[in-house]
Amino acid sequence: MQLDSKESATGALSSASSPFSREPRVLVIVPAYSEALSLPALIQQLTAQYPFYDIAVIDDGSSDDTAQTVRRTRARLISLPCNLGIGGAVQTGFRIARDEGYDIAVQVDGDGQHPPDQVHIIVSALLQSGSDITIGSRFLTETGYRSTVLRRMGIRFFSGWLSLICGARITDATSGFRACSNRAIRLFADHYAEDYPEVEAVIVAHGAGLRVSEVPVRMSARLAGTSSIGALRSVGYFVKVSLSILMQSIRQARRP
Repeated sequence: MQLDSKESATGALSSASSPFSREPRVLVIVPAYSEALSLPALIQQLTAQYPFYDIAVIDDGSSDDTAQTVRRTRARLISLPCNLGIGGAVQTGFRIARDEGYDIAVQVDGDGQHPPDQVHIIVSALLQSGSDITIGSRFLTETGYRSTVLRRMGIRFFSGWLSLICGARITDATSGFRACSNRAIRLFADHYAEDYPEVEAVIVAHGAGLRVSEVPVRMSARLAGTSSIGALRSVGYFVKVSLSILMQSIRQARRP
């Protein structure tokens, strides 16, 4: 399912298939670590295209001017006292969404790889499918940025493993471009992995009885800077995520 990119975000949310009798409150969570060069354009596009969404940038102990950059925008700034990693930053956003009563939380990376004009696609898919989590997948279409060959191999491996565990097709297991319902918000506010959490979050959601779906989206190369996961760290990523999947599977198998 894919929504016409020309359809307005508010129009998508007011669809007859929406479970809400009013416009749902949406919080866009933007985890950012030293993304001062990418954030201005990202926030400007988000605020222009989704004026009724709230945006919370979680500054994860950045060493550049990320905080000062966000203060010059309409986005809300939450500065963490130290670098917690992507998991800690995103969980901070989920806790804000839970405590302040948001209906939907959308995760958008601060490096610009998740184009703002694709946000309404995952939000609409979440509402229309009845899912608790909708993942934006770059592998359901042939367009847009799709990462390096090595990373695509790892993503395919993790996606196949998750598909077996969850009993549903997952094509982009490591995608952090996601929309979450209030049920998922409350779950992740309390249970979210610290490092490389995207894969483990799907297993946790499945174990809690939440429904996970995917929708095709277009992604882009990062706007500025370089990824924190280099060649050597990619090996550690593969090992750590594999162990995480194994341990989560064992935990779920032991539950009555």
